[in-house]
Amino acid sequence: MQHPDFDLDPALIYLNHAAVAPWPRRTAEAVARFATENARDGARHYPRWLQLEQRLRERLQRLVGASSADDIALLKNTSEAISVVAFGFPWRAGDNVVLAAEEFPSNRIPWQALARQGVECRQARLTGAPDPEQALLDLVDDRTGVLAVSSVQYGSGLRMDLERLGAACRTRGVALCVDAIQSLGALPFDVQAVQADFVMADGHKWMLGPEGLALLWVRPEWRERLALFQYGWHMTRQGGDFDAVEWQPADNARRFECGTPNLLGAHGLEASLSLLEEHGADRIRDDVLERSGYLIERVTSAPELELLTDARPERRSGIVTFRHRQIPNAELHRRLTAAGAVCAQRGGGVRLSPHFYTPFKALDAALASVLA
Repeated sequence: MQHPDFDLDPALIYLNHAAVAPWPRRTAEAVARFATENARDGARHYPRWLQLEQRLRERLQRLVGASSADDIALLKNTSEAISVVAFGFPWRAGDNVVLAAEEFPSNRIPWQALARQGVECRQARLTGAPDPEQALLDLVDDRTGVLAVSSVQYGSGLRMDLERLGAACRTRGVALCVDAIQSLGALPFDVQAVQADFVMADGHKWMLGPEGLALLWVRPEWRERLALFQYGWHMTRQGGDFDAVEWQPADNARRFECGTPNLLGAHGLEASLSLLEEHGADRIRDDVLERSGYLIERVTSAPELELLTDARPERRSGIVTFRHRQIPNAELHRRLTAAGAVCAQRGGGVRLSPHFYTPFKALDAALASVLA
């Protein structure tokens, strides 16, 4: 049965929220209204659009547990947000950054690019590690500036113990940078409990929003310590005073937003987050984990399938990755696609990522296509 908040093709089995999510019905309607208004009135209602953008910042503030919407910057994507941190951080030659070897390129390449500044990139392998957090912490020393980690690993679905990492980083004087793209919108998140210093995430996965808009949260005490390398009219205290000769960076997170905002994306993401708020973070977490747990049980009970995701309850997320013991991954993915399943080849297998609204019969249909 189709979920009332979504208008997916009934023939589809959508299990790819860890890549690009479908929009809820209200999001498509919000974007359509915005397009119609542009076509009819141009920018006549720009002040109202900015009010909506402020509501978006406030929704994101609540989503991550930030103390103020002034701490939320709206950037193009996670890669840009990580780059703002990586290249603004006060490095010294000989410093290092610690991350997981399995990270998505967005959370690896910006750190590796610091090599020209004399910063070493240390990578811990988490796959098969009995204690993934300790594997990261074992690489931390007195020259570590940042520990960069995804809240959930994109390939395996491994959920990290961020509170443990945050406490360890605080004790050692290391900044914690969290790529939260694979958890925000699916699992509750609290920047204060985690003791993170930097958090970023695109809106087009579990937050169910459009591509091209991401959040960056920077702990207030870090705001002025990050050197700026992107400049423009939007990031100044003077804002709309286009004739001002003197200027200073904005006192809030807008200092990281150099140019014209993505108001089309803001209309979409604000609508999507309104849906998530209505359902509630705890209820969504329970629904997501119920579905991933169901997949884990079905996969582990099938002798021909091998689960690649950590099955321990505290390690589960919205991602379940598995492979077939006889069928190559490409063929496995082809079978799923032929059955109408939208999923991805990741983490050495096929990755399924249902959201809170995904029907259980869709999970059964997907698995039936590979067990036939």
